[in-house]
Amino acid sequence: MFPIFKAYLELTKPRILSLVLVTMSLGFYLGSKAIISWPLLCFLLLGAGLVCAGSSALNHSLEWESDAQMTRTQNRPIPSGIITPSAALNFGIILILAGLIILYAKVNLLTAFLSLLTAFLYILVYTPMKKITWLNTTIGAIPGALPPLGGWSAATGNVELGGWVLFFILFIWQHPHFYSIAWMFKEDYKKAGFKMLPSIDPEGRRTFFQILLFSLILIPVSVLPTIMGMSGLLYGIGALLASLNLFWIGRKLAFLKSHQAARKLLRATVFYLPFLFILILLDIK
Repeated sequence: MFPIFKAYLELTKPRILSLVLVTMSLGFYLGSKAIISWPLLCFLLLGAGLVCAGSSALNHSLEWESDAQMTRTQNRPIPSGIITPSAALNFGIILILAGLIILYAKVNLLTAFLSLLTAFLYILVYTPMKKITWLNTTIGAIPGALPPLGGWSAATGNVELGGWVLFFILFIWQHPHFYSIAWMFKEDYKKAGFKMLPSIDPEGRRTFFQILLFSLILIPVSVLPTIMGMSGLLYGIGALLASLNLFWIGRKLAFLKSHQAARKLLRATVFYLPFLFILILLDIK
């Protein structure tokens, strides 16, 4: 029983789920202007969490053959034979439907629509595009950036500029984050037939250009909350320094082109978002 439970839990991709819930909570908190409706937040996180978990399960069911060819994913529940593709498919559909019903009934229609849009883009657009074009990273960054906008809409009933600011920070951040992963595992992705940029760009020129470009764009975008009056000077200075550091580490990767340098960039991106979120919560206006 325990291995089965653990396998179904793995289908939900807990790390991605945690990021979605945290960014959605941030959007909700900022949209609420610190006046929290706790029951509403609980229903939001439950509904959105189910949709996110179900989307991940469907992604597992659609990509299990490719996962079986990659060293880093060959032990996932479906390739390892613990769960069948059809069971994962049914599990995912049930979770998504349950989550959408909760969001529609207990939150609002707009938030339910944004969650449905996120699931649609992730499952039916981003997932197949990974086998078609290297632009899948940019396309996949759209559903990855929608959760804080969904949190904002849950709190306000509208899609407002503050929510879009959070969306763009998350959208841009995903590029250096996922390109560093793609560079580290480029041979694995190539073996599975995924058109990740490093897999079709062995010298890394285009990959490193994308990393530096989006890291550079992130510098002004990251300080928008301060410029717009959503947060104070503490956040603005911290976000600026953190973004400059991210760009510098990306520049070192472009020069060294090593697995170790890519890992350092990945580690920097992992710490970047929590650092910004803590600053914005400490310095909210």
